[in-house]
Order: sequence, then structure tokens, then C-alpha cells
Amino acid sequence: MPSSRVRIGACLALVLLTAVSLTACAQSDAPSSSGGDTGFVAGDGSIVVVPVAERVQAPDFTLPTLDGTSFTLSKHLGKVVVMNVWASWCAPCRFEAPDLQEVWEQEKGKGVQFVGLDTRDSTTSAQAFVDRFGVTYPQAVDTDGQVQLLFRDTLPAQAIPSTLIVDAEGNVAARFLGATTAAVLRNVIDDVRVSTQ
Repeated sequence: MPSSRVRIGACLALVLLTAVSLTACAQSDAPSSSGGDTGFVAGDGSIVVVPVAERVQAPDFTLPTLDGTSFTLSKHLGKVVVMNVWASWCAPCRFEAPDLQEVWEQEKGKGVQFVGLDTRDSTTSAQAFVDRFGVTYPQAVDTDGQVQLLFRDTLPAQAIPSTLIVDAEGNVAARFLGATTAAVLRNVIDDVRVSTQ
């Protein structure tokens, strides 16, 4: 009959093997990108809304878009700008895409501008994603995440997906880490819009 020390050792080995197997499964679900290790993790669903007095100016940027034009943040001063960081290989991005499109359609005539920031992706895959989900707002190409890095001193987009909201005065007002829903996003947009009126 095996000793208790042997049984405990066998149990620990089984637990370790199970943990390694689960970790490998989780890692295999996150496709690699041409950019190598992304350093991004899944969002925890947290939402931060910055009080008006504590908001700081959003860094300006210009990026090419999937449709061959460009998107410049400062050209939308006076509007609430919703910037969604996404990638075609990201499962939560697929989950939230219909909700983002729904809110865009409801808000685009009310002083709100959406822009997608496609990151660590190929143009072909990104365009297929946009076509599949019928996304109609501009999609800026931020392949290496350079624009996301510009926000590191305000509210960094530390996950894919993440959503940043810039108020009508050009200040960083809110951030979602992880997928959002239409109802939650609409409520935060309303809060940001009212806070600067």
C-alpha cells in the first residue's frame, strides 16, 4: 500500500499537470500576431469615468483607415468620441461588435463619433470582420498599438477589447476594459455628454 507521502506527491503532480494543461488551452485560444507578444490581457469588465475636473487632454493622432482615408482625433473636437480597440481574432470583440454598431447608429446624429482602432491584425482579417458584423463607423489601422501607447499616462487601453471615450472638449473621460454592451455604453456616453454641457 503506498505511503501517504507518495499519495500526496502523486496528487500534487496531477494538480500541476492539470494546471499546465488548462494554461496551454487558454493560450492556444489567443492567436499569435505578426507583432509578437502583445502584452495585452483579457479585460475584467471594469469601467472608469473620470470626474470633469480631473480629465486631461487626449493625445491627438492620425491613422489610416480600412477604407483608404484617414482618421484624425482633433478633427472631431466638439463631439464625444468613442474609440474601440479591437482585433478580428478576439472573441469578446465579436461579442460586442453588434452592440457597438447599434449604439453608433443611435448616436451618430447626436454629437457622437465612433472609431475602431484595429490592432495586431491583418487588413484582410480586419475587413472580413467589419463586413461580417456590418460595422459602418470608421476603422483606423493601429497595427502596432502605437495610438494605444499614447494614452498610457491617462487611461491606457490595457486589454483587447477596450473602449476609450473622449469628451466634447477633447479630454479623456472614460474607459472600459473588456467587452461592453449597448445599454452600458449608452449610459456612459450620456454621462460624458451631460458632464460637458
